[in-house]
Amino acid sequence: MTSLVKAFPVSLPFLRIPESSKHHFHVKVRSLDSGANSTSTGFSSDSVVVNGRSFTRGKDEVESLFDGGAVEQKEKSVAPLVDDGNERFMRLSSVREKNRGKGAISEDMDVLWDDGYGTKTVKDYLIASKDMIRPDGGPPRWFCPVECGEPLKDSPILLFLPGTDGVGLGLTLHHKALGKVFEVRCLHIPVYDRTPFQGLVKFVEDTLKLEHASAPNKPIYLVGDSFGGCLALAVAARNPQIDLVVVLVNPATSFARSQIQPLLPALEAMPNEFHSLVPYLLSGIMGNPLKMAMVGLEDRLPPRAKIEQLSGKLTSLLGYLSVLSEIIPKETLVWKLKLIQTGSSYANSRLHAVKAEVLLLASGQDSMLPSKNEAQRLKKGLQNCQVRYFKDNGHTLLLEEGLSLLTIIKGVGKYRRSRKVDFVRDYVPPSKSEFERKSTQTCRFMQAATGTVMLSTLQDGSIVKGLAGVPTQGPVLLVGYHMLMGIELQSLVGEYLKQKNILLRGIAHPAIFGGRFESSSSEFNFQDWIKVMGGVPVAASNFFKLLSSKSHVLLYPGGAREALHYKGEAHKLIWPEQQEFVRMAAKFGATIVPFGGVGEDDLVELVLDYKDLMNIPILNNYVRDIARSGPRVRDEAKGEVANQQLFIPGLLPKVPGRMYFLFGKPIETTGREDILRNREEAHQLYLQIKSDVQTNIDYLLKKREKDPYRSVFDRMVFRALYPSLQEVPTFDL
Repeated sequence: MTSLVKAFPVSLPFLRIPESSKHHFHVKVRSLDSGANSTSTGFSSDSVVVNGRSFTRGKDEVESLFDGGAVEQKEKSVAPLVDDGNERFMRLSSVREKNRGKGAISEDMDVLWDDGYGTKTVKDYLIASKDMIRPDGGPPRWFCPVECGEPLKDSPILLFLPGTDGVGLGLTLHHKALGKVFEVRCLHIPVYDRTPFQGLVKFVEDTLKLEHASAPNKPIYLVGDSFGGCLALAVAARNPQIDLVVVLVNPATSFARSQIQPLLPALEAMPNEFHSLVPYLLSGIMGNPLKMAMVGLEDRLPPRAKIEQLSGKLTSLLGYLSVLSEIIPKETLVWKLKLIQTGSSYANSRLHAVKAEVLLLASGQDSMLPSKNEAQRLKKGLQNCQVRYFKDNGHTLLLEEGLSLLTIIKGVGKYRRSRKVDFVRDYVPPSKSEFERKSTQTCRFMQAATGTVMLSTLQDGSIVKGLAGVPTQGPVLLVGYHMLMGIELQSLVGEYLKQKNILLRGIAHPAIFGGRFESSSSEFNFQDWIKVMGGVPVAASNFFKLLSSKSHVLLYPGGAREALHYKGEAHKLIWPEQQEFVRMAAKFGATIVPFGGVGEDDLVELVLDYKDLMNIPILNNYVRDIARSGPRVRDEAKGEVANQQLFIPGLLPKVPGRMYFLFGKPIETTGREDILRNREEAHQLYLQIKSDVQTNIDYLLKKREKDPYRSVFDRMVFRALYPSLQEVPTFDL
């Protein structure tokens, strides 16, 4: 039997196969011209095209390259890929190494690590795609972008299913970030491949089963973009027994209601000479060119410089649109549209069978598909579906300016490495771009408005500016007062990270993690950012894990009752009678740092508290519904702190004053066996901590009266007069 394997061109850096990883790719060719059982096996890395030159090694030579000549000959399941009626079945599949995990980087990741987001743009996607689409006669196959690098040990696999282009480079902007915590595999469907939809489903399904058999306790992520969304749903419906997390990006399940379907007859009748105009005709509906050009734009530039940079990027991008006609020639475009039509019908008929977790990303400016309405339909039709809505983005969401895909996955609490989310073990620290974006989107106003002052107490009792008095070595437990609506969190966590380069892991109310009140138009919001920045749901097990991992933990004993206090209760501690954390801290020898914060009364005025809302008809029923459906954190027998009802108070903004934090003298628990043995000793320490927090609050309330820059106007004048100074002065210590 003679079988011809035309391997995938690997001249691009995206597709360079490292010498140590060649045996990731295993090829199997089955040809019926020499009998049904005739097969030949080899390694694709030994039959490749490099810079236009083919290199092929014989079977014996290949076998001598791996494990001293012992090459695994076990037959893998093969997806039938029909090639124009030819009964040849080919597949290129990913095979795990025997010792996967060796050489993986440490599980500890630096805070503010470089995720590479913004360094690649849609221009890079078009340039790389042009080189990848050279016809090679091969079937669909997986590839791993070199930019992804080595992931964390035990990272789950992520399979990317591309849109209409089929190139597989739709995650170009996200490769580096995703590659840190996922084993990324991208599906490439060659330009002239004509595999039917069912064949593609079987191809992906076989890979899915192979990966699941190798690691049955880890989830598998399917990211489906547009047409890939139909493919992902079809595969998920056929494999309900496999633990899947499906991420849909403007899925083409709405193709029957799109503006593209009526154009199909016109495209078929269009002369080939005019096909080069199609990319320009479709550019307005394929995506948002302005959002594409904004990727990597320096946000802190002056407006004029920003406009000039944006104009240059946009002009450069429009010059590459002609590449689209090469990526999708006329006959391929017609074939792909028919493929989408089939895939959409197939996926829609099986939505009821999808048991997987689904995260759906929908664009508000998608002119190709009615993605917003489709998000509403799919949220109702799928059993376990969360939606994040991006109102300003177009169809090509993953190639436009916005959030990193990894940030979104983390923000909705979907990243995990086992069957259940472990908010400590699975946590991925915020990257530099995430912190900067959060500062840009949500904190810049707060920073300007609050002018946060951070003070700490040294071991000798003296108070100093900054956080020198707070220990760097964990575990450290910061125990303090929760301001109204948690208004202090952005300033506190941001300043702590900036000054100490340490991330605070906050113990948060479980309502933040439940998604109970989300809708199909829910945007990426403050609650999502809490998860990205380290928040974990309050639970004894999470508290235990954080202290055992030597984290810096932020704890508010007053919880929701303190954050949702009533009129006249500003800066008042509302803590439970019994200690809930002291003995746990002592068990791990944690250093406890009591802290106080003031300033909520200088930012907002509380006009409607819980009692007021309950006296207003209609509103009181709404508050009761929220309370009934919300989770309980503490035993209801433990007083008003445990029985706090969740509600949204009525607030009025004020001309901003200033926010102040004072961290008290650290309390060591190492060697305090008396706390572990004697509950009374633990209770006495609890009362001491509470007293220290109140003392810190009283100190700040008194001293802020002497702050010449308490008003935002005074701080603005100071910054105008002394622009070179980083900090605005405060009261004398």
